[in-house]
Amino acid sequence: MMEEKIENAEPIITRWNLNSSSYTKAISVFSHNRKEAKELLKSVKDLRQAMHFLISEISPSDKLVLAQTLMQIAMKRLEHEFYLILSKQRDQLDPESVSELKRARETITEVETVSQLAMFDLKAIADCMISSGYGKECIKIYKLIRKSIVDEGLYQLGIEQFKASRIQKLNWEALEHMMKNWLTAVKIAVKTLFSGEKALCDHVFSASDSIRESCFCHITEEGAINLFRFPEIIAKSKKSQERIFQQMELHEALTDLWPEIESIFNSDSTSAIKLQALSSQQKLGDSIRTILSDFESRIQKDSSKTPPIGGGIHPLTQSAMSFISSLGDYSGVLSDIVAEYPPRNSTTTESCIGSLTSNHDSASPASVHLAWLILVLLCKLDSKAEPHRKDVALSYLFLANNLNFIIEKVRTSHLKNLLGDDWMSMHTKKLKQYALNYETVAWTKVFSSLPEKSSSAISPEEAKECFRRFNAAFEEAYMKQISWIVPDGKLRDELKVSIAKKLVSAYREFFDAYVTMLYGERNLEVLVRFGPDDLGNYLSDLFHGTPILVSSSSSSSCSSSPRCILH
Repeated sequence: MMEEKIENAEPIITRWNLNSSSYTKAISVFSHNRKEAKELLKSVKDLRQAMHFLISEISPSDKLVLAQTLMQIAMKRLEHEFYLILSKQRDQLDPESVSELKRARETITEVETVSQLAMFDLKAIADCMISSGYGKECIKIYKLIRKSIVDEGLYQLGIEQFKASRIQKLNWEALEHMMKNWLTAVKIAVKTLFSGEKALCDHVFSASDSIRESCFCHITEEGAINLFRFPEIIAKSKKSQERIFQQMELHEALTDLWPEIESIFNSDSTSAIKLQALSSQQKLGDSIRTILSDFESRIQKDSSKTPPIGGGIHPLTQSAMSFISSLGDYSGVLSDIVAEYPPRNSTTTESCIGSLTSNHDSASPASVHLAWLILVLLCKLDSKAEPHRKDVALSYLFLANNLNFIIEKVRTSHLKNLLGDDWMSMHTKKLKQYALNYETVAWTKVFSSLPEKSSSAISPEEAKECFRRFNAAFEEAYMKQISWIVPDGKLRDELKVSIAKKLVSAYREFFDAYVTMLYGERNLEVLVRFGPDDLGNYLSDLFHGTPILVSSSSSSSCSSSPRCILH
């Protein structure tokens, strides 16, 4: 029976002998005649069985020699077929096609596509050659052709050989372009290129775990390690606030792709690829945390001495909140990065830490960290108000302006969702307190110039003195505050309305009660300089940062009116 198997195998193996004619070299038995290809594979299987039997016989056999010769001819043919399928049908075996077949969850025999037939044939040949002891020849061809396809795929995605020395010399525009390209390329590489290659490799060499893993590692290791090394090079380059957002995008991409990376490169032989991806992710996290720490330190160490004119918005407030609000747009990846690194307790912010911990126990790590950075800024602004301490009212106006700017920045950005209603409520309450403190300190002298409501009627002389004190106090307050500024229109109007509501009402009551008893007085217009309605007009001039321009020629003639002096 064994001899009969050899005799049956000889015609078909001989017919497809590569040395028999140029015709047999030019065509593929698998594409020319699939029935005959199947018979060829069956003949090799029968031949292998016969050889095993004959080898077990003690005496030498001419049939064994023939079988060995036929096996060598068949292996040469199958090696050639394997090469033809891999090289000529590389477009049908591209990783994207293989990935789609994998996602469709369809078996090879159910849908007869070119890709599936090619995969079927490759597996059949590989199984046959490996089981016949010719796996080395099969593997060599596979590695050579498939590695070139993966390398070409990465090249077409714009992935070059990354070198730290070159990348670190690039200007920011070129580096930013390279990072954007990498973000697009890495997703395609993982989800299509490497995933499809693994699917093909797993299918073709399903008969041997060791061969499958070895082949896939050889094909992808160089390209994958180079691809995943790029973020680590970026993380080790120059650190600056401007670069943190691109680094967070790189980190987010690796985090999102990690389950697939771990699944694709799941063997010991490809562990170096996983370790590189993980190392890049960790190095990016370290770099981002360093930038955040440096940002916090820069706030605390800001040494600018000159306060904004008129109690306006400090440049530090503007730049810091612009950066912090942009960080809020990356809250997901930021939470991953700072989750195990809570804000450190700084001597500068010790007095403020209670308001953070008590309000953010259940918040996300990003929310906590961003709230902390704002807290650091608020504490610094409190010290920035020191140059204004000679004028306490201006200090409170400065704090109100800057806190209002921060609240508005939070309210109009993603920070509102991150920090929550409690944060908004707490800081809005604080803003109102600053505004009230400003109002109290700035206008107390004006209010105190008027008699108390509960006091008994006063004499005409006392009324004159009250008018004189009010004139002086109001002019002094007006002249001082006309150059102060409240950039936010809403806050500006609220302050004006609040001051006018209290001051005009109190002054009107005094005015109506005592101005009549002074009728007939000489120079009454000098004594009673302001009517109740005039006060509102004067107050409307405030908080626009109007410069005080006083000329010697105009001051004497206009001294009776603060408005005249200003204009």
